[in-house]
Amino acid sequence: MKANGKQLAEIGKLIDQGIITPVLDKVFPFEELNQAMDYVNSGRAKGKVVVKIK
Repeated sequence: MKANGKQLAEIGKLIDQGIITPVLDKVFPFEELNQAMDYVNSGRAKGKVVVKIK
């Protein structure tokens, strides 16, 4: 898998238009970064795992 700017731009447009929706599994505060990594590494995540910085 390679980064493809043109493809990412198209995906961004589809997200902005509401045609596709990213699946968010869980949001962790930055202070729980280690727990977030453990969760991702456990294989239980069913979508994107986000670490909130602010």
